[in-house]
Amino acid sequence: MSEGTYPYVTGGVSVWCDQLIRGLPEHRWEMVALSVDGSERPLWPAPPNLDRLTPLPLWGARPAIRPGAPGADFRAAYAAFLSAVLSPREPRPVQAEARRNRFLLSLRQMHEYAASGGDLTGALLSNTALTMTLDAWHGLHIDSEERITLADAVGALWLLEHMLRPLSAPPVRADLVHAAMNGLSMLVAMTARWRYGTPSVMSEHGMYLRERYLGFLDEDAPHAVKVLLLSFFRELTGAGYLMVDTLAPHSIYNRRWQLHNGADPDRMSTVYNGIDPDVFRPAATEPANPTIAFLGRIDPLKDLHTLIRAFSIVRAKIPDARLRMFGEAPADGLEYLDSCRKLIAELGLTGAATLEGRAGDPVQAYADGSIVALTSISEGFPYTVVEAMACGRPVVATNVGGVAEAIGNTGMVVPPRDAAAVARACVHLLRDHRLRAQLGAQARTRVLEHFTVDQSLDAYRRIYRDTLLAAGR
Repeated sequence: MSEGTYPYVTGGVSVWCDQLIRGLPEHRWEMVALSVDGSERPLWPAPPNLDRLTPLPLWGARPAIRPGAPGADFRAAYAAFLSAVLSPREPRPVQAEARRNRFLLSLRQMHEYAASGGDLTGALLSNTALTMTLDAWHGLHIDSEERITLADAVGALWLLEHMLRPLSAPPVRADLVHAAMNGLSMLVAMTARWRYGTPSVMSEHGMYLRERYLGFLDEDAPHAVKVLLLSFFRELTGAGYLMVDTLAPHSIYNRRWQLHNGADPDRMSTVYNGIDPDVFRPAATEPANPTIAFLGRIDPLKDLHTLIRAFSIVRAKIPDARLRMFGEAPADGLEYLDSCRKLIAELGLTGAATLEGRAGDPVQAYADGSIVALTSISEGFPYTVVEAMACGRPVVATNVGGVAEAIGNTGMVVPPRDAAAVARACVHLLRDHRLRAQLGAQARTRVLEHFTVDQSLDAYRRIYRDTLLAAGR
């Protein structure tokens, strides 16, 4: 399962999905893709062993609501849901696990309510649910002096109805379910477990809960809505860790986050992303001008504003330097793309810093840079870093996610949101040809030793085999 990625957008998660399906031809696959409204068209050609693509739109037209108040089954399930989401958090792990079990049970009860013919959409948007939400806020919420308005509760329920739509979808029938991330896609794994006893594997590229928190920092939403939704995401990610059979984090960094949020270390196996070193080969030459290259999605999490500001400092010290940024903005990210263009103009970098769209040939795009930069505020184990290393390009990147694990001592790792630190590292490498060549060679060696696609695929073969055996399948 994927959420907002493969096969509808480009980016690291989509690369990983395509790589995994094609790389394990001995398995037949069905892809359940959580999408926006169902109008999306695949950008990735279907591998020959992908039997079915099942879109699950979260924001499409609302199902017709049937008249009548929800029954006692829904009221009991939703009361347990609100109790888990809004009660003060217990400090002890055993209490936290009990809370997550209650939350899981409430999700199961809502799924069973829908599966037995109940109208979950209508129930969540009913006056009954609205009254229960307002009462629970004042009766359970630790910050009960913070007001919640009627509009806040209506808005939160409207969002929850969309997010819980997978509970009303028919459960998938498969031998094994593999979620590309935690969060909403794990609802699909949960319904398959409840209906058919299907075991599951979860990978996390970026940390789902952390990215939800980051996403809400600039969200123009009432405080009460943020509390309700972020509490929901917190309980959902914890429940995902509790239910999944095998966790396959993409880095030690992600593993630490998962452990902190209640994951079982005995069910974890770290699997780094891998690339094909025969495809990503070192370039024979460097660009004529000192050039910083970026490859990735044009997205606030990539924090291109910091990269552009850093480049303005670099440009002051190396007047002929260039910044070439390759990548597309998602359909809902065009405003951020426009903000990058405006910042380039404001800093007087027009012509020197360029946004060039999707790279037709990623290997050539890496070759077009003397170095590669990534200034993200959140990452998993980014393909951009490993691909650049395989191409013999030293990387300057922020210390988020598994970035430092990937780079090791073959590049320069700097704090996030620190344009001055990014600029210092870039200037240092752009001015020292010998160091660039040395680090580039070491980077490719590191990839060959640790981060090839064959190593990654072999690890997943073992995980699938062991998970199925443990489940008696």
